[in-house]
Amino acid sequence: MALAEIELCGDLIIAASAADGERLSFDRIDEVLKVAGERSALQVHQGQQVQQG
Repeated sequence: MALAEIELCGDLIIAASAADGERLSFDRIDEVLKVAGERSALQVHQGQQVQQG
């Protein structure tokens, strides 16, 4: 598990060093970490809970 986390940190460092601006956007971070689909699914799920709540 620790090696996977180290790899993800390395991926973020590489992306940050290649970025044009000072910071990475949340979308770019999601892309680097390969979680964009998971974030979209979570937002849809949370939206459904709010509507049902």
